Amino acid sequence: MLGTLGVAAPTPAAAQGFTYNPRPPKPPHPPAKNDGQMLVQATEVDYDYNNSRISAVGNVQMFYNGTSVEADKVIYDQKTKRLHAEGNIRMTDAEGKITYANIVDLSDDYRDGFVDSLRVDTEDATRMAATRADRSSGNYTVFDNGVYTACAPCKDDPKKPPLWQVKGARIIHDQAEKMLYFENARIEFFGVPLAYIPFFSTPDPTVKRKSGFLMPIFSEYSAYGYGVEIPYYFALAPDFDATFNPRITSKQGVLLQGEFRQRLSNGSYQVRLYGIDQADPGAYAGLPGDRQFRGGVETKGQFALNDKWTWGWDGVALSDYYFMSDYRLAQYKDPFGSFMALPTEAISQLYLTGVGNRSFFDARAIYYLSFSGNQGQVPVIAPVIDYNNVINSPVLGGEFSYKTNFTNLTRDTAVFDAITAASNASGLCGLASADPLGRVPSQCLLRGMPGTYTRLTAEAQWRKSYTDPFGEIWTPFVSVRGDAINADISNQPGVSNFLPVGDTQTVRLMPTVGFEYRYPFINVQPWGTTTIEPIAQVIIRPNEPNAGKLPNEDAQSLVFDTSNLFSVDKFSGYDRVEGGSRANVGVQATTQFDHGGSIKAVFGQSYQLFGLNSFAVTDVTNTGVDSGLQNAASDYVASLAYSPNRTYTFSVRARMDEATWNINRFEAQGTANFDRWSVSVMYGDYAAQPELGYLTRREGILASGSVKVATNWVVQGAARWDLEANKINQYVIGAGYVDDCFVLAANYVTSYTYQAGTTPPVLSHAFMFQIGLRTIAQTSATSSTAGGVQ
Repeated sequence: MLGTLGVAAPTPAAAQGFTYNPRPPKPPHPPAKNDGQMLVQATEVDYDYNNSRISAVGNVQMFYNGTSVEADKVIYDQKTKRLHAEGNIRMTDAEGKITYANIVDLSDDYRDGFVDSLRVDTEDATRMAATRADRSSGNYTVFDNGVYTACAPCKDDPKKPPLWQVKGARIIHDQAEKMLYFENARIEFFGVPLAYIPFFSTPDPTVKRKSGFLMPIFSEYSAYGYGVEIPYYFALAPDFDATFNPRITSKQGVLLQGEFRQRLSNGSYQVRLYGIDQADPGAYAGLPGDRQFRGGVETKGQFALNDKWTWGWDGVALSDYYFMSDYRLAQYKDPFGSFMALPTEAISQLYLTGVGNRSFFDARAIYYLSFSGNQGQVPVIAPVIDYNNVINSPVLGGEFSYKTNFTNLTRDTAVFDAITAASNASGLCGLASADPLGRVPSQCLLRGMPGTYTRLTAEAQWRKSYTDPFGEIWTPFVSVRGDAINADISNQPGVSNFLPVGDTQTVRLMPTVGFEYRYPFINVQPWGTTTIEPIAQVIIRPNEPNAGKLPNEDAQSLVFDTSNLFSVDKFSGYDRVEGGSRANVGVQATTQFDHGGSIKAVFGQSYQLFGLNSFAVTDVTNTGVDSGLQNAASDYVASLAYSPNRTYTFSVRARMDEATWNINRFEAQGTANFDRWSVSVMYGDYAAQPELGYLTRREGILASGSVKVATNWVVQGAARWDLEANKINQYVIGAGYVDDCFVLAANYVTSYTYQAGTTPPVLSHAFMFQIGLRTIAQTSATSSTAGGVQ
């Protein structure tokens, strides 16, 4: 390797999930005593009055201005103020740096002098060695035939070369600039030279941030060809910095990138800019990228008003929605994060949050930038406000709480979702269809209404628990909820088949009275304690007003299991409210073992006693239908969690048909964490839900794990196996070497990526390589392609 390279202070290697092994924190050093007094302890101390010279011989220990010197012999000349030491020298300064040498000759303030055959161990475990070091002006130290490494020596053979080291004909340490300059340097691994650099510089190990070049980043993607980034870091001030990292591409020219960050006394913010004058816009003919200039801006910030209130923002603006995908920016920088779920939008928001002892406030204005190009189908929310509070003092002997929510959102275009094979194949529910007769509830769902929707919700609740002499626990509760709704729905094709179009105002009121009964039975044995607790709830309330006739934006997801079996309202959001009288019945059993570990099991069922069953109502999204709650007697739900110790956890969740006991939903998960390996496996089996668009049964396995195959070698991976299609449709495989001074990692990832327009996501394949030398540099390379075998 030829040329000149300057390297800025590196940040910790965090790319692709492999980082240096952590080091234990060290206690701060006490302040040095610069009182000018010298303390000497030795087998023999001689004082030469004529020459004003002190000689100490034999196990010498000297302490002066925060520095200690140990040697076989030390001579201090008071006239020249020189300190000369010989034999087995160990010098420790006030900052904890230790210098070993055979001969040391320095001024008493350690500003000038020389050291022969030295080795230096710093506080952060970096090491330097040289045949000779000359120090001048209290600032410059020149190491002849120097060696630098951040790796610990081999315990069994300290003379064995470390994992990596940098050798230089001269290494110059400028303490004022806090820089190390290497001349005629070569990088060695296990003593074998692998790279030669005539000159390079890097901040010394005490520097956390300093201006300079960072290590280059290499990438390859079919959209822009080969790319190399050469970042330059500006440490502008203690409270703000900037990074400029242009990416030179083989097909499209130079992508300019820059980031500015500042930390203030009450918070911080950052701004990142992108821009490129494309050399070949025609390569994106017919796509959003077919334009001369493309770019964007990302920003975020957060500030504390006081110890309870925080405000901040996130912002994204792009020249076109496919810019980040074409140049693999933002969310594409972390394919691991997109393995589970690729984000469909970028969020721009302004928020204010307050947290009290028993209260919470959150207000946000949100704009979603669609990554699939369907911007008109994404709502603008301005604002959504939540406030919850639990009164500190008892009210009528019980707990009183209340919460409010205000939501206002606007959407330009309706969002339809096909739920039958015919409507999906013919595109009846897509943007291409303008036939109102094709967009009907039997064929489609209305996922998002066009127009403006405003709702104000307020709810108050009181509850109190009584324990009778027999140990039975009775908990009466009362609540009342009110909603004021205004919906101005655009009369777009097919919308009137789902909702009344035009401007509609509605007030919805839901009073609720109920009680909960528990009777715990406790059995104590020498091996542990078991508690069996029958639970019953009775909830009395009127029917849901306007059930299925109002927009549903925030309550479209409903999974009925033991986690919400005893919820008074099982809907996930405010746009639907559960009505009708209901009973929830079940039993909970818990065993706590004396030697550690526990088992928890829950089984139960829910019954619609009288009135309208809200979950049987076909609304615009069919929420509740096919959920297991749509019948008078719900499906049975059960769960079992077993944790024998801290190593293993197992859990099973199931929903069984009330009449046939067929399994409609089943999930099983197990995890194990050992010193050398960990694994997590989840199996899911879900029955068809044709009213929601799931026409066939779904079954799959998601597994992930990591194995420490050797002391410093780690192999990790994850895969998603679709058992119905009998194929693995997503996976990630990675391997890396990790210790306290070196990282070497390679990963191969497949994850979904969006295509331009309405084309469904396809698999994206990426190979990533990472190398890091602690305190010196880290770099990475990425090669990725979209599409491929699915």
